[in-house]
Amino acid sequence: MIDLYYWPTPNGHKITMFLEEAGLDYRIVPVDIGAGDQFKPDFLAFAPNNRMPAIVDHNPVDGGEPVTVFESGAILVYLAEKTGRFMAKDLRGRKSTLEWVFWQMGGLGPMAGQNHHFAIYAPEKIPYAINRYVNETNRLYGVLDRRLAKHAFLAGDAYSIADMASYPWVVPYERQGQKLEDTPHLKRWFEAIAGRPATKAAYAKGLELSNRPAVTEASKSILFNQTAASVASAAR
Repeated sequence: MIDLYYWPTPNGHKITMFLEEAGLDYRIVPVDIGAGDQFKPDFLAFAPNNRMPAIVDHNPVDGGEPVTVFESGAILVYLAEKTGRFMAKDLRGRKSTLEWVFWQMGGLGPMAGQNHHFAIYAPEKIPYAINRYVNETNRLYGVLDRRLAKHAFLAGDAYSIADMASYPWVVPYERQGQKLEDTPHLKRWFEAIAGRPATKAAYAKGLELSNRPAVTEASKSILFNQTAASVASAAR
C-alpha cells in the first residue's frame, strides 16, 4: 500500500496518473494547502519542503521499513523504478525520459506556476510580469510541439513518466493564455493522454476534493507569503 499525500493540483495529478496506470494500491491522504496542512509537523517530517505531493511506500522493493519520497519528479522516478514501468530500461531511453522529467520540473512547472500567480492570484496586475510568464509558457509549449512533431510521446514512442509530468501543467492552458490550436502536435498528444482511462480515473479522484471554498485572502496568505520564519512557526 502507498499513502499519497495529495491535493488536486498539477503536481498532485502527476502521481495519481501513475498510480492509476500501474494499478498500484494507494490511499489518498488529503493535504489541504489552502488551510495550511502542509505545515503540520507529521507531514514536514518526511516532506521538508512543505509541499505536496509526497508518498509513504509501505511495501518497498527491498522489503525493509517504509520509504518516504517527496518532490513529484522524484516520486515518479521512484515509482517507475519500483514497478519497472513507464521508464525505458536501456541507457538512451532512460536518459530521454529523465531529460524530459527534469525539463518539466525546472521549466514548464515553475513558469506556468508563475503565469497562474501573476495572471490570476496576484493582488496587483503587473503587465510586465503577466506578459513575461505568458510568453515563456508559450515558448515552452513550442518546445513540446517541436518534440512531439517527431515522437509520439516525450521520451519517444512509449508513454512514460515524462508525459505524466508535463500533461497536468498543460491542462489549464486557457488560464495560461495559450491556444492548443497553435501547437497541433502538442494538441494531438494532449488529447491522446486525456483519453486514457487512467487519466480520467486520476482526475476523478481530484474532483472528490474539489468541493472546497474559492481561494480566499487567508488562503492566499498561506500559499504565497511563506518565509523561513513563518514556516518554522506554523510547524511548531
